[in-house]
Amino acid sequence: MKTVRGNFVPYVKLFVVFILFLFLFQSSLFSQTENKKVVAKSGDGIYSLLRKNKLNPNVYFNDFVKLNKDKLGKNQSLFIGETYLLPVQKKTTVSEKTPAKPEPPSAKTKKAVKAVVYPIFGNKYSRVEIKDNTLRGTVYYLISGHGGPDPGAIGQYGNYKLSEDEYAYDVTLRLARYLIEHGALVYMIIRDKNDGIRDNSILPMDKDEVCFRDKTIPYNQLERLKQRTQAVNNLYSKNRGKYQRLVIIHLDSRNKGNDMDVFFYYHGRSKSGKRLAKNIQQTFKSKYAKYQPNRSYSGSLSSRSSLYVLRNTHPPTVFIELGNIRNPHDQLRFVLPDNRQALAVWIGDGIIKDYKSR
Repeated sequence: MKTVRGNFVPYVKLFVVFILFLFLFQSSLFSQTENKKVVAKSGDGIYSLLRKNKLNPNVYFNDFVKLNKDKLGKNQSLFIGETYLLPVQKKTTVSEKTPAKPEPPSAKTKKAVKAVVYPIFGNKYSRVEIKDNTLRGTVYYLISGHGGPDPGAIGQYGNYKLSEDEYAYDVTLRLARYLIEHGALVYMIIRDKNDGIRDNSILPMDKDEVCFRDKTIPYNQLERLKQRTQAVNNLYSKNRGKYQRLVIIHLDSRNKGNDMDVFFYYHGRSKSGKRLAKNIQQTFKSKYAKYQPNRSYSGSLSSRSSLYVLRNTHPPTVFIELGNIRNPHDQLRFVLPDNRQALAVWIGDGIIKDYKSR
């Protein structure tokens, strides 16, 4: 009988290679299913943390909350220095996939993107792309509270002081940009040439805000209110016959222990103003239910006809209080830039809902 020599060695080598490949494959598979750990830094919110780690917040927000529900503060805030688990990246679907170098559109599908430059939004955000014409033909007047010699309410945040006018202005700018993206004509009644949209947590106080157009803001409170009221009413007459609305944005100041959700005022005799306020409030309720399912929304809606600007301006108006600037929990709603952007978008979505329901 003939013995075959030397043929066993290649099979042994092949078997070893196969085992090594299997080990590497399993290690790779394990690494893909293991949750990465990250440490929250100053200014981080869930959205910014996910984006920094190349995870789409719209896809992974709820997964992040489930993974870290015992480590989140009020309003789903993060604690500086705390370690959080990131969701495992899901298998990319065709709808989620974004090629690194997309092919140029054909002549049939190529569509020019309309963009307008608004220096008031600052260098980073000055170019605004018009996404659609949902609000085409509408006119919105936006007033951020206080400004100029009056900083408004002051809150203490660690070693820093927070002024109402700076944070109200930043949210108002973001809202203006969002409305323009959807085709609206927007007038910023209180303006600051130096302070565009800012992605900082601490917004330094200044006194160089002016009232439309470039009018120095008076020190006297009543004169300030008259000035911005007159600016709106003059523009209202100029745009007579168009769909016009006024949005006023403030931060409240109450006892430090009093935390509150965003709440709304309207003039008692204005059905359109009440509807606008109600639609924005309902939008906030639905957003809370989606993004903060573990807590209820308690923001109120009420008539406040005694407020000077509500009583004397011509367009239907909503007066919005974003929260208590002195409360540590509410402060996170203003200090984190992602939260300021969310506030602006939620208000904007409520405005769009109101316009569609007219």
